[in-house]
Amino acid sequence: MRLPARGKAFVSVREIDKRTTLAKVGRRLVELGFEVLATRGTAAFLQEEGVEVTVVNKVTEGRPHIVDMIKNDEISFIVNTVEGKQATADSFTIRREALMHKVSYTTTIAGALATVQALDHLEFENVFCLQDLHAEGLQGRSES
Repeated sequence: MRLPARGKAFVSVREIDKRTTLAKVGRRLVELGFEVLATRGTAAFLQEEGVEVTVVNKVTEGRPHIVDMIKNDEISFIVNTVEGKQATADSFTIRREALMHKVSYTTTIAGALATVQALDHLEFENVFCLQDLHAEGLQGRSES
């Protein structure tokens, strides 16, 4: 997966994730040069934490909504954690469009934090695949 270096990041997370590391993720995205977009509840939380954010409609709130923005190639990164039937149904549509438009996507707040940490290191050209390092380690053991 290629990580975007800039653009619009859409954030919509469940209540429990707002209390953990959401503010840190939001702040870091802004510092990295992303424009942060969020659903009303997530945006309100981020604004209270001092993060600059723009409100975007959920699919059920009318157009234009987040899926329209994905289809128009306006979104480069998505953080979407869900709970509940309606949120899960909306999330399916968001994930499908993200996949079709090759938008980087994470469904956990831990994944979002890991992604913003990785974005700090995009300038490094020597990136190693964990699976390759593991295979090399196993190969080295069999030779001794």
